[in-house]
Amino acid sequence: MSLFKARDWWSTVLGEKEEFDQGCLCLADVDNTGNGQDKIIVGSFMGYLRIFNPHPVKTGDGAQAEDMLLEVHLRDPILQVEVGKFVSGTEMLHLAVLHSRKLCVYSVSGTLGNVEHGNQYQIKLMYEHNLQRTACNMTYGSFGGVKGRDLICIQSMDGMLMVFEQESYAFGRFLPGCLLPGPLAYSSRTDSFITVSSCRQVESYKYQVLAFATDADKRQETEQQKLGSGKRLVVDWTLNIGEQALDICIVSFNQSASSVFVLGERNFFCLKDNGQIRFMKKLDCSPSCFLPYCSVSEGTINTLIGNHNHMLHIYQDVTLKWATQLPHIPVAVRVGCLHDLKGVIVTLSDDGHLQCSYLGTDPSFFQAPKVESRELHYEELDIELKELQKIIKDVNKSQGIWPMTEREDDLKVSAMVSPKFDSVSQAADVEVGTDLVPSVTVKVTLQNRLALQKAKLSVYVQPPLVLTCDQFTFEFMAPEMSRTVAFSVYLKGSYTPSELEGNAVVSYSSPSGIPRVIQCKFRLPLKLICLPGQPSKTASHKLTIDTNKSPVSLLSLFPGFANQSEDDQVNVMGFRFLGGSRVTLLASKTSQRYRIQSEQFEDLWLITNELIIRLQEYFEKQGIKDFACSFSGSMPLQEYFELIDHHFELRINGEKLEELLSERAVQFRAIQRRLLTRFKDKTPAPLQHLDTLLDGTYKQVIALADAVEENQDSLFQSFTRLKSATHLVILLIGLWQKLSTDQVAILEAAFLPLQQDTQELGWEETVDAAISHLLKTCLSKSSKEQALNLSSQLNIPKDTSRLKKHITLLCDRLAKGGRLCLSTDAAAPQTMVMPVGGCTTIPESDLEERSIEQDSTELFTNHKHLIVETPLPEVSPLQGVSE
Repeated sequence: MSLFKARDWWSTVLGEKEEFDQGCLCLADVDNTGNGQDKIIVGSFMGYLRIFNPHPVKTGDGAQAEDMLLEVHLRDPILQVEVGKFVSGTEMLHLAVLHSRKLCVYSVSGTLGNVEHGNQYQIKLMYEHNLQRTACNMTYGSFGGVKGRDLICIQSMDGMLMVFEQESYAFGRFLPGCLLPGPLAYSSRTDSFITVSSCRQVESYKYQVLAFATDADKRQETEQQKLGSGKRLVVDWTLNIGEQALDICIVSFNQSASSVFVLGERNFFCLKDNGQIRFMKKLDCSPSCFLPYCSVSEGTINTLIGNHNHMLHIYQDVTLKWATQLPHIPVAVRVGCLHDLKGVIVTLSDDGHLQCSYLGTDPSFFQAPKVESRELHYEELDIELKELQKIIKDVNKSQGIWPMTEREDDLKVSAMVSPKFDSVSQAADVEVGTDLVPSVTVKVTLQNRLALQKAKLSVYVQPPLVLTCDQFTFEFMAPEMSRTVAFSVYLKGSYTPSELEGNAVVSYSSPSGIPRVIQCKFRLPLKLICLPGQPSKTASHKLTIDTNKSPVSLLSLFPGFANQSEDDQVNVMGFRFLGGSRVTLLASKTSQRYRIQSEQFEDLWLITNELIIRLQEYFEKQGIKDFACSFSGSMPLQEYFELIDHHFELRINGEKLEELLSERAVQFRAIQRRLLTRFKDKTPAPLQHLDTLLDGTYKQVIALADAVEENQDSLFQSFTRLKSATHLVILLIGLWQKLSTDQVAILEAAFLPLQQDTQELGWEETVDAAISHLLKTCLSKSSKEQALNLSSQLNIPKDTSRLKKHITLLCDRLAKGGRLCLSTDAAAPQTMVMPVGGCTTIPESDLEERSIEQDSTELFTNHKHLIVETPLPEVSPLQGVSE
């Protein structure tokens, strides 16, 4: 038995399939016995009125027949029940029942029984008011300071307040700007009505202002009213709480001050009489009802708050004092005195569970049985522990925590690219110049050994390559099952992708619930984005790749790109990308060299990479394993830096355009507010060309939005070209310094850290931080450099000079013998590896950077001059094709 459950004193279930709400519960001495004992009055939406007087024989007993004093079916749904002095000429308590279209006031009386059946109770209708509007809720009190009687105020569904002075109708007033009715309460201290409007703000209206305002039944103004007859309904004070309110309660436990409690959907507020916030509390759970019920210490108020987690919380101001669990979700809560027991908590659920409970604990008479003691043999336990530790150690040594063979056998993924294009291209609606865009089919096969659920396959290719479908979900895969999916890939853009490699990733959960990921890479054919073309006579950018084997015929390397119209030349081949750019490949007959040339620097990458891959595959088929490529020219950093500057310039332009668009949007909203104020004004004023200014600002906003979109497209294309150039630079550095696969992977991680480029995190600052880290760690010369801390925050730089100098310094240190490594021993200064006078330190000032730049000028000369100095005389040229 939980300590924090509400102690059940008496409970019952009302009717069958009846519904209740917060206004359906009331506690009062409705039969005027005068002994201070409250009765429980409950009304339901089915029209049943019940009155209970619980007398449990022992705690936790259910309802007995004599506990129900009265049960009457009133036919109409009961929205709210209240008890007060509602009949003129007497101060006796009477029961007010609110229906949707009627207000009824009853007297409840009992007759002493002369037989064993006990007393008899009945209700008598004193008066009723038929309502012209559908009622929502009501409140009562001594409106206007009357003595000895209570008046009733009913709020309709369309926001009208109807005031009844007992048997007579007084007046009705519409609340200004009311869309939906909210909770309503009356404050006797300030003689005002307090509600929460559909604008989510608490509003207070004085009774005197309501009484003297224009009659709601005469909403159409006459000429006499326009001249000053009647007053406008003005709110006394408002407070924006930012959420809809569930209930309002006004309490005053001392003569000095009263408090207005408002229960919201996420918070509850305590306000002063003038609308100022006294305190507020953010609730952890969604509340369902509340009740401020007493003041234990001076200046504080205790509040009961029920929530949808079957809990009842007791707060002293904002401090949680007690939490108790209920068997149902309460929609109404009251506190009263029942059967001489003070402070009984009465809760009612929406399905009719009525419970009387109290806080506290019952003593537990349970005693734990004695455990039989047994002697412990510590020596045997020690031997067993050592054996278990030895077994665990052996398992960790042999297999590791995750057995690799089992993980690989769970699921196998393979991808196969079709050797032929699709007969009907999937890129029918794509236009890239005048060329027809082909598409190729890729099939991915999943073979699982065990049963898998909700395996998800995601496929990714480099833009502007697109897929017909990139997401596949398999709800269930039976053991030893094979599933194959097919999709097509095609080019959708006038520029070339940075890679032809795709990636298929499968995420799944093993039968034991462990999430796992497996991936498979596939390579797309060059013909997908490239066509045979005429070799170019001139080119702005050229690269020369050296090999250690005799040259290979280009026809055998690129059989699909042979152009037989040029006298079967095998040492020169032209390529034309679908975007329009051209690349020429020349092979030497005697000097073991290959030259790639193009008008665009970034276009060299795909052909160069494809050449090296096909050469390696060719020699592997021949059984030659010592084939190697090298690069002996100067690094084309100047061309690379031009692409970096262009990409950075587009980022700066995008930032400026977004700032300008934000300014114009603020200006547009300001003009709209000014115009709205002019239009709302009862006395029309000239617009003073505000409409013209609004139209001009709107056109500027549209033009700037188009410019931002155009700049984003240009930035995306520039980033793709920059990635292509970066791949080429990494490839050349690896061939130049004969770097291992791990060292090339470190360079790729440093130069290509992002798949997407954004204004918040761009390529320049990310790469600069990564290269600086390499220069301060594995490529550092002294421990002083290693002690330098990098900035922990990445911001867009002012320019690219620092990045370009760091890239130049990286190449300089690699040229002088530096090695890339991420192991712990790389932190040591590399004096043993570096030649004498090797790597320079990272510059601490601009002057030091200038000196480094001058020293490295001799090593990194302009690439265009290098081609003139190292021609290829052995190449058999075409007519008009320069060497």
